[in-house]
Amino acid sequence: MEEVKKKLNLKPYWIILSFIVLIAIILLPTPTDLPIMAKMALAILAFAVIMWVTEAVSYPVSSTMIVALIIMLIGFSPIQKLGAAMGNPMVAGKPLAEDAMFGTQNALKIAFSGFSSSAVALVAAALFLATAMQVTNLHKRLALLVLSVVGNKTNAVVAGSIIVSIILAFFVPSATARAGAVVPILLGMVTAFGAKKESRLAALLVITAVQAVSIWNVGIKTGAAQNMVAMGFINKQFNQDVSWGEWFMYAAPWSILMSIALYFIMITVIKPETKEIEGGKELVKKQLAELGPVTAREWRLIAISVALLFFWATEAKLHPIDSSSITLVALAIMLTPKVGVFTWKDVEKLIPWGTIIVFAIGISLGNLLLQTTAAQWLSDKTFGLMGLEHMPLLATIALITLFNIIIHLGFASATSLASALIPVFIALTTTLGLKDNAIGFVLIQQFVISFGFLLPVSAPQNMLAYGTGTFTVKDFLKTGIALTIIGYLLILLFSATYWQWIGLL
Repeated sequence: MEEVKKKLNLKPYWIILSFIVLIAIILLPTPTDLPIMAKMALAILAFAVIMWVTEAVSYPVSSTMIVALIIMLIGFSPIQKLGAAMGNPMVAGKPLAEDAMFGTQNALKIAFSGFSSSAVALVAAALFLATAMQVTNLHKRLALLVLSVVGNKTNAVVAGSIIVSIILAFFVPSATARAGAVVPILLGMVTAFGAKKESRLAALLVITAVQAVSIWNVGIKTGAAQNMVAMGFINKQFNQDVSWGEWFMYAAPWSILMSIALYFIMITVIKPETKEIEGGKELVKKQLAELGPVTAREWRLIAISVALLFFWATEAKLHPIDSSSITLVALAIMLTPKVGVFTWKDVEKLIPWGTIIVFAIGISLGNLLLQTTAAQWLSDKTFGLMGLEHMPLLATIALITLFNIIIHLGFASATSLASALIPVFIALTTTLGLKDNAIGFVLIQQFVISFGFLLPVSAPQNMLAYGTGTFTVKDFLKTGIALTIIGYLLILLFSATYWQWIGLL
């Protein structure tokens, strides 16, 4: 078996292919309307996409390779008219000739520009908040409390798992952490009933939980890291922010309808062996009892989380503090001795530091695509040739959304997908001549980037659930196709009605 596995290891070949494509693009003749630096940016993008899609190396490793490529390829590219055209702070005000090299020091600043984004600060703080939930087991307590109320009926437990995912989305800004809290509890209920983990009951409950997590990645701004990627680009390019409350107003109604659709899809597509989980409620109560009474540390975390939710929801309404800043303040309080909930030693081994690196470098790559005009050129040469500027906005949204859904099949990380596509979608708003609708158009495509309903590899939380062995790819696909179709139709319906009524489009 080991020999077979070794033979099937294609990762070295994907790495080689990544470099072949990179070099091929570099060696191709440069179009007259494409600056050399922009061409280099597109070569790096192609390299990154192959690395991300194939997962030839881990995401943090590929991010380090991307940084090295930006430094060398951009650093040794001629400036041409880039500085004057883009107002690039790295070269603005310097009387450099157009054939002068951009310089590795300036390229290094672009490579690390993502780390200065407020979106990265929010993601880092959100990871600490998710870890606080894990350290105190508060997310597990919340999940158990909801499931203790819904009872033993299978359909009620399905509804309960959806409700748990919704509640946790408000307080746990990590899709994987939310899935990690709910899935073990549901598996415990299946075991209590005496069913095997390969049973239809287990497949029903676990798939429901992770699909609900993906649905509410759309509904809540702080629900997923990829939302922060989009907001980082939107803030930088349009000099505008979308507050937590505004995002919720735009996306939550869609997620509510999708949650209802999810319930009926699941109980229709996957028929469990029983209509009632005998002993399920007792098991949940037993696990709650094992957690013991709410500790002082949990109460402090509850207070901080509720206060944080309040400040997120009232951003730009009752106060001027942005989401990133208020989350960092909450992090400082959580780390403060006596009044906080954990110490640095508690969390330093639990924080996925690689996620922060991947996130920041993804933003850096997007900044590079935008600053070098590579994203605009790519938009003009792909979407521009489709004649989208002559189509009604709704038809354009329909086509781009479909493209977005299809390309997601190749990506295991929505964060990476957002890093690659959001700059192109921002450039597309210029191609289409959108002005008042530009932010709304980009935001809708960000909602679609969070879909991840079709395959287990479409999202980390899906893979976490798939690792339990409770369902097959076919099971997931059956529910995912229905969810994707309904989600797509709702995007079009909302684009034609609700989002226009409230001024998003």
